[in-house]
Amino acid sequence: MFELTVIVEFEAAHRIVGYPGKCNRLHGHNWSIEVSVVGNKLNELGMLVDFKELKQEVNKIMDRLDHQYLNELPIFQENNNPTAENIAIYIYNELENSPLFEANSKVKTVKVWESQKSAVSYSKGE
Repeated sequence: MFELTVIVEFEAAHRIVGYPGKCNRLHGHNWSIEVSVVGNKLNELGMLVDFKELKQEVNKIMDRLDHQYLNELPIFQENNNPTAENIAIYIYNELENSPLFEANSKVKTVKVWESQKSAVSYSKGE
């Protein structure tokens, strides 16, 4: 089994509505996103997934999040706070449906760092 990981970043503001503390106020993060994919079969070049192509797919999602007030995005409305957990699920689900993962690989985990010391990982747990 091969596993490869790319790391991308975006900057955005959010607030955790209903949180009993400072996070209920508008604030921002420099988010780091780690995406790991797994698979067994390499392509004709000896790659599971081209790092460049994986970063392009992840960056398509980052373009929708970068320099946004996350609470205003449709995905995070209707009682769906833009927590690190919900951001991880959103990115995972968006990537999982990418044509990049139709053949030899699949998304394993998405890890969202909201600071250098705080992160959450999401996987389907299959």
